[in-house]
Amino acid sequence: MNKTAILIIYTGGTIGMKRNPETGSLSPFNFEQIVDEVPELSKFNFALDTISFDPPVDSSNIQPEFWQNLAEQVKLNYDKYDGFVILHGTDTMSYTATALSFMIQNLTKPIILTGSQLPIGEVRTDGRENLLSAVEVAAAYKEGKPLIPEVCILFDNVLYRGNRTFKYNAQSFKAFRSENYPELATAGIEVQYHLPYVRKVDFTQPVLFNSNFDPSVVTLALFPGISQKVVNSILNIGGVKGVVLETFGSGNAPTYPWFIAELDAAIKRGVVIVNVSQCRGGSVNMESYETGRLLKNMGVLTGIDITFEAAIVKLMYLFGQNYSSSEVKEKFELSLAGEMG
Repeated sequence: MNKTAILIIYTGGTIGMKRNPETGSLSPFNFEQIVDEVPELSKFNFALDTISFDPPVDSSNIQPEFWQNLAEQVKLNYDKYDGFVILHGTDTMSYTATALSFMIQNLTKPIILTGSQLPIGEVRTDGRENLLSAVEVAAAYKEGKPLIPEVCILFDNVLYRGNRTFKYNAQSFKAFRSENYPELATAGIEVQYHLPYVRKVDFTQPVLFNSNFDPSVVTLALFPGISQKVVNSILNIGGVKGVVLETFGSGNAPTYPWFIAELDAAIKRGVVIVNVSQCRGGSVNMESYETGRLLKNMGVLTGIDITFEAAIVKLMYLFGQNYSSSEVKEKFELSLAGEMG
């Protein structure tokens, strides 16, 4: 009987760092020696292989080209492995997980992203446990089918749907949250899977990879006192195709005539504007208040309960398919990979 095969892809981030005992500085270690650093991995009796980005990419420097390269690594190795573990810096991990969920359609294998707040060589590192749990989840099969055929983030003993997450704490080991979608699993003495919340997969359909993005999007965060000059300058940036409008509460915005006029003019130019709440939990409801109805009537789209991170990536992905503005509007309000609704 063949061993379960897992590919670990190290892209960069704190988890792959070791501290120089003399200088105290951090530098990447040779990830081919990961079993030496985390000997517990050998107890799984899995076939573990590793790929490392060279050089490693700081997560603050992530660009769509990085997502394309990462998806290409998964594509090249898709038929060779039962699951994938991607080690990634925490700052933009939610963006990358979301991008992968859009790029890989009809996904039939687990892709688990994880990382750490402390380097794996530190005595109190969270990286060791995160990595072990991620590998275990990526290898979890029953009757020949994976339990978690999704792009997920595993952090601090909790498994989340990746495109529903956001990083909310830079100091705690519990760095991520998913306010609008339940946890997919929790790792205690055993890993408890919450299978009703896992996406249903049609294993008869082919897996498709599409890695085109168009980053011609911006964000406009509202605040009391925002000026017409600021709004006008953002909406009129050359080449902008999409705007994530970060509104108050359940999707509310000012009713100043100049504000409404600026949004209306942008929409008439073909700019797609998506209403996403500044609140991390809850949902946009543009029927609740007059301000929301004004936005809806002029053609602002509702982000429902999508995260800010997923809204940005989703617009880039849809425009990357060369859809027209009307097509982007139609497809944005559909859930592509369980990211909203």
